[in-house]
Amino acid sequence: MSVVLHGFAAGGGIAIGRAHLVVRGMEEVPQLDLAPEEIDAEAERFDAAIKATRRQLEQLRSAIPENAPTELGAFISLHLMLLADVTLSREPIDILRAQAINAEWALKLQTDRLAEQFDAIEDEYLRERKQDMLQVAERIYQNLMGQNTEFLPEGELDDDTILIAHDLSPADAVYFKERHIAGFATDAGGPTSHTAILGRSLDMPSVIGLYNARELISQDDWIIVDGISGVLIINPDDLILSEYRKRDRVYRSQRRLLNKLKDITATTKDGADIELLANIESAQDVRLMHRLSADGVGLFRSEFLFLNRDNLPDEDEQYRVYAGIVKKLKGKPLTVRTVDLGMDKNPRWFGEGHALNPALGMTGIRLCLAEPMMFRTQMRAILRAAALGPVKIMWPMITSVDEVRQCLNHLVVARKQLDERSMEYGEVQVGAMIEIPSAALTVGSILKYLDFISVGTNDLIQYTLSVDRGDDSVSYLYQPAHPAVLKLLHHIFSTAKRMGKPVSVCGEMAGDLHFTRLLLGLGLRRFSMNASNLLAVKNVIIQSHAGELAVQVKKLLRLSDPEKVRQAVKKMNAVDDGKNATLETT
Repeated sequence: MSVVLHGFAAGGGIAIGRAHLVVRGMEEVPQLDLAPEEIDAEAERFDAAIKATRRQLEQLRSAIPENAPTELGAFISLHLMLLADVTLSREPIDILRAQAINAEWALKLQTDRLAEQFDAIEDEYLRERKQDMLQVAERIYQNLMGQNTEFLPEGELDDDTILIAHDLSPADAVYFKERHIAGFATDAGGPTSHTAILGRSLDMPSVIGLYNARELISQDDWIIVDGISGVLIINPDDLILSEYRKRDRVYRSQRRLLNKLKDITATTKDGADIELLANIESAQDVRLMHRLSADGVGLFRSEFLFLNRDNLPDEDEQYRVYAGIVKKLKGKPLTVRTVDLGMDKNPRWFGEGHALNPALGMTGIRLCLAEPMMFRTQMRAILRAAALGPVKIMWPMITSVDEVRQCLNHLVVARKQLDERSMEYGEVQVGAMIEIPSAALTVGSILKYLDFISVGTNDLIQYTLSVDRGDDSVSYLYQPAHPAVLKLLHHIFSTAKRMGKPVSVCGEMAGDLHFTRLLLGLGLRRFSMNASNLLAVKNVIIQSHAGELAVQVKKLLRLSDPEKVRQAVKKMNAVDDGKNATLETT
């Protein structure tokens, strides 16, 4: 009997093959008490495992094939940075010395403590970094136990092999280019995990976040991985197999057609020009952005420069990163979101702050304004990079005009400080993230002080509907097309248009094909998304008539019943001409 599991679609496409279960991890860690004379040797054994892990990761980074996704090198570098962090490399030794226990158990205790800290983080992307920490800890553990750290068996794998694992690390993915793998599925991971990003960058059918797939799958079971809709099917019958083979042929045909859109402008049928921007996390992402002909960077998440370290990055370090991206962009604009951190992210240089509700506490721009030295240092670095090409500064989690005024004052001070040092810098446009209902409702007043705005739909939806989509018990209430959310978006877009100020969406709605026509009808003309979604979104845009969609949306905005709105959006996405059907509607 077929079993269907639902998770998150990572890499697109469909894979049909035999399951290969990857069994490893820290599930049964031995716990031993040590005699006093054994402690020094145990500490040395742990230190040797750290050194061995570092050598392995460095070798993997140097062995990355030239045609591998750029993300692989960046993620392995992140794992090396996590390994260098004292929380993994030194604190387990302190635990084993204090408690006189074996290194494996000390590592397990420390890993559990760190996992709890990650689970308390409100920001979904940063919360998913727990999996990176666990992957590094797992490799240390394997070296302690003398286990093979390579996740694939010796010998050849069949071309239709589908890996089923608890999680897969960036180091694991290095082998994907050398071994024939049809797809993979994992119990762990979410839409913003590095496993998901790797699935997209490898362009490999994959489904993640399945929770208990390994408990239901036996070695060599027939598996279908639907990386389009996030479905995994165990032991499909002949009818299901036939249907999915047909879907696979259609998908491959459509991908070939999409690749022809790279050099076509994103213009609707009635002549509305649409700007398609990319969200990036590092300079390595720029290559894919250029390959897909993105118009620039709509969001650079700068907080990753500040994490997993004992001190703040100085101005020169930040400048080198920003300048490197500006040069790679070759004249296309870069939008840098200033550091979006909070006590819930708990970098060690903030101390051991605890907030009853981190999402409503000292986070986003509030923390920047509370740490003016850090804030001005970052803006000086951004200003210096702006001398090399077009750069925009975007402030996160703005809630009021007063906060915008404070940000502008700090920017004035940053410029004066550079003048005093006779340092070259460029002009920047300034903008804000609109992700709080209070900012959405007063966006007209806020826009008077800004050059542009960008809507962070992820947080705007969560704050408006009071729902944490990462909480399985209430995630069904997370509704991007809820009438209240759509009314806020319409107010933001129409206000910006009336004032002649650019507005973009950089949340997940921008890259979701379910909402492309809806956003066009609401008046959006700038989309910023993960680069891997650009061509599919462009495909929908060039088939759409913006004026007709605006008429449909005007009627939709009169609805107050969420179910009626969902049906209206579904109807809006229907495509009459089957030859032009998008990937999502086929």
